[in-house]
Amino acid sequence: MTGDRIERNAQGSKTNWDTALIWLMRLTALAWLAKSVLSWMTILDALPSARPFESEPFGRQAALVYFAVIDATAAVGLWLTSAWGGVLWLLAVTSAVTLALVVPQLVPTQMPIIAAEVSIVLIYFLLSWFAARELR
Repeated sequence: MTGDRIERNAQGSKTNWDTALIWLMRLTALAWLAKSVLSWMTILDALPSARPFESEPFGRQAALVYFAVIDATAAVGLWLTSAWGGVLWLLAVTSAVTLALVVPQLVPTQMPIIAAEVSIVLIYFLLSWFAARELR
């Protein structure tokens, strides 16, 4: 789906909604890369005010490693505007929101961040829908 969009864009039939979707994906990629770097800084004990990674409960350690890897991988895929990037990103967001709501002590996340993540997903689907309609 997204690979076809890149081919069409290379041929010169770029649409306004398609361009907006690509911009959203690239900006989202930067945000998720920052999230990944923050997770890696926590794992490597590079954050001055954070508890040492080794003293965290095993479940939190596993969640930090999971999000450090999946957020970085999703960010690369989103930047490339590939379909697999969107799928991994949706998996990362779904995982983060689910863990934050079901097990808040494991992955403490503030409600505005959860709302922002869900809003970005909704905007992504809306722009994808408009871009698909415009190409028809």
